[in-house]
Amino acid sequence: MKQQIIVSGIGGQGVLFLTRVIAQIAVNQGAPVLTSETHGMAQRGGTVLSTIKIGHFSSPLIRTAQADLGIFLWEANLPVHRPLLKTAGKLLINTDKDGEGIRIDAAKIARQLGNAVLLNLLLLGVAVNHKALICTAEECEAAIKQLAPARFTGQNLAAFHMGLSSST
Repeated sequence: MKQQIIVSGIGGQGVLFLTRVIAQIAVNQGAPVLTSETHGMAQRGGTVLSTIKIGHFSSPLIRTAQADLGIFLWEANLPVHRPLLKTAGKLLINTDKDGEGIRIDAAKIARQLGNAVLLNLLLLGVAVNHKALICTAEECEAAIKQLAPARFTGQNLAAFHMGLSSST
């Protein structure tokens, strides 16, 4: 079992929490996992890129055209980070525009749920719904429960389930 994933967004969107959830899922499965983050100016709305490698790898970095899955919380990062995705890799984008990949206006749905940051877990649900990740919904729920502060667990799970049941 091997999978290379990139998560791209901007500071404040929950890129790092989503990365931790995916990594925790791998740990819970007993799989080796490596992560790396680039988030220099993230606190000021700058770009954040996380890479996740599940399986036996020697480096956490993902080279051009090697990622199996790209989860884009911020569509504007697509031109910069899209080249990391394999030709046959799955692409999941938070957007209200048509185009390549699986597209959903996760930000709008998250705002309707009362918290814009929930778009990250909504996209996780969409990824699981489309079988883009090597995990089950139950494994995601367990990792969310492990990592989310108790006061946020309910809304995090609600966002995940909203994505899981989306029709995109």
